[in-house]
Amino acid sequence: MIRLLKPFVISALLFSNQCVSSEVATQLGVEGHVKKTTSQYYVFSGNSNKLLTNTIAQNLSTSLGHSTATRFNDGEIRVKFDESIRKKDIIIVQSTCGTINGSVNDHIMELILMIKAAKRASAASITAIIPYFGYARQDRKTEGRVTISAADVAELIESAGPTRIITIDLHCGQIQGFFRNIPVDNLPVSSIFAPYVANLKLHNPVVVSPDAGGAERAYKFQEQLKKLNVEASYAMISKKRAGAGVIEHMSIIGDVNGRDAIIIDDMCDTGGTLVKASELLKEKGAQKVYVCFTHPVFSNNALQTIANPVFERVITTDTIPLRGKVPDNLVIISVAPFLANVIERVQQGASVSSLLNGG
Repeated sequence: MIRLLKPFVISALLFSNQCVSSEVATQLGVEGHVKKTTSQYYVFSGNSNKLLTNTIAQNLSTSLGHSTATRFNDGEIRVKFDESIRKKDIIIVQSTCGTINGSVNDHIMELILMIKAAKRASAASITAIIPYFGYARQDRKTEGRVTISAADVAELIESAGPTRIITIDLHCGQIQGFFRNIPVDNLPVSSIFAPYVANLKLHNPVVVSPDAGGAERAYKFQEQLKKLNVEASYAMISKKRAGAGVIEHMSIIGDVNGRDAIIIDDMCDTGGTLVKASELLKEKGAQKVYVCFTHPVFSNNALQTIANPVFERVITTDTIPLRGKVPDNLVIISVAPFLANVIERVQQGASVSSLLNGG
């Protein structure tokens, strides 16, 4: 049975998407004085991950705004807000991932059209929360005559006119810079994983980065564990690729012998590379191997792949809805309470950085 932390409430699926405004107190310190105002915001969901958005709304003690995104017979998308949003602060939650409801491209187009519709309906502000940002792995030119698709998609979304973008664990942090004229909050979720891992009472833990590009993410996770009084060493897997998704050679930099290893990564696609990395860790003497990654992309037979007994436990989040039967070793930690907290802070004009730093 799948382990689920901060569980999805099944009754959320029964919500009728009624529109309810939320009033939040905004406290602004001016020369030592506190000024209280109220701001109304509505939360809307695209079709990619309605369950996550419902859970966010529950954590905000509200329900979803009523909107519809339908398709014509030829596949064209039609978006409509079903009540007035004039002069309201609008929050649109949409992971740009592939699901049973549509492709990555469908959900990108849906998001763009929702933003445009909100602008034409005279929304006061539009915050686009993109828990998983599709095309993020195409963040640079690796050969001639190819697109930098992450930049192109960012340009498309920004041109629609959102006020702010909030996303989680971008594959490459520099993607923030692909949005030129609006603020982008790229939220790491190491603070979500760390308490769970700390409670596992691991033996001589070592945090493992699966490649050089993930070193900063692993270091931050190591710091989060230290705040919870868990001392962990660091190791990195060096990989030589023969092509996209094909690993020619792997080696480990650092000592994992006799230790419990935690691989920390931003996403899992097919799961094959994680299996090879975990087998290598075991060969080098690691006792148990745990894996934490933010985005469960899970292409092809990934769910069957991660059922491999080489993993003691696989820990992920709900930024992308799961498809198919999930293995017993999979744990899901919901990002909904975290995102609800971020939404409240943004609406109040409070610091998001202090939340990420444990403030």
